[in-house]
Amino acid sequence: MKQRKLGDLSVSAIGLGCMGMSEFYGRRNEKEAINTIAYALDNGVNFLDTADMYGPFTNEKLVGKAIKGRRDSVILATKFGNQRSKDGAFLGVNGKPEYVKKACDASLKRLGVDHIDLYYQHRVDTTVPIEETIQAMADLVKAGKIRFIGMSEAAPATIRRAAKVHKITALQTEYSLWSRDPEDEILATVRELGIGFVAYSPLGRGFLTGQIKSLNDLEPTDSRRRWPRFQEENFQINLDIVERLKEIAEEKGISTGQLALAWILAKGNDIVPIPGTKHVKYLKENIAAADIKLSHEDIDRLEAIALRGSFVGQRYLDMSTVNR
Repeated sequence: MKQRKLGDLSVSAIGLGCMGMSEFYGRRNEKEAINTIAYALDNGVNFLDTADMYGPFTNEKLVGKAIKGRRDSVILATKFGNQRSKDGAFLGVNGKPEYVKKACDASLKRLGVDHIDLYYQHRVDTTVPIEETIQAMADLVKAGKIRFIGMSEAAPATIRRAAKVHKITALQTEYSLWSRDPEDEILATVRELGIGFVAYSPLGRGFLTGQIKSLNDLEPTDSRRRWPRFQEENFQINLDIVERLKEIAEEKGISTGQLALAWILAKGNDIVPIPGTKHVKYLKENIAAADIKLSHEDIDRLEAIALRGSFVGQRYLDMSTVNR
């Protein structure tokens, strides 16, 4: 697996998003999830992404169990800020300095490690000056509890303010052929500041794989059933675009998901996608995408189909906490 740089942090060119192993995307199988993480590490995918809110709290425990005895071969990323209760209720976004330190200690305990490689503010708390939140994270760096600081779904102006307090290593924001918003201003901002970009949901929450043909393909407990882009009035429009992308993938003898990952990898060596999966089968497919080369013509064709704004429906039910 090739390596890429997020600021001063070197990681595998493709990471592994672990969220779906514990929540949101249907049934869970801890044994299969742990086997998937083990396969990732055995095959050069060393960049694992989790968060305290996933589960809630259980995903960090799962990742910690999976990496036990292998800590030195892992670049471990987790997040704080989306505060939840033990019963799963969302309590809001919390960026208060005292909470930052409390959340970090709790994550370290659940993960069973003495430090976190990349610690993200999951969402920006607009009730707390970003300078105060980042300073609290900087204190964690000094204490040796975290190595690098990240942000997620932050607006350009917020990123600039944060970078004046401490070096920001990575920004994690949704980016894919069906979510090209970062191209408007965010990518230019992080590149100007020397910040790496981590693309979450690079497969459009599975939609870009072409495997989801209707809502019936999603389990009843799958949260995607409620999201705007998966609703009936939007679903078919979005599916028609994916079918056109699939034609290009078939021409190249690859899957539609691999085509989507190859596209995002081609958008810059400072971009690292973290497709999520809980199955070794799909992880193998994602890993193989790192070796697929697209020509300028290929990229132009893809972007002519997946124009900015061509996919319809908001990314979330509530967009109030993103780009803040």
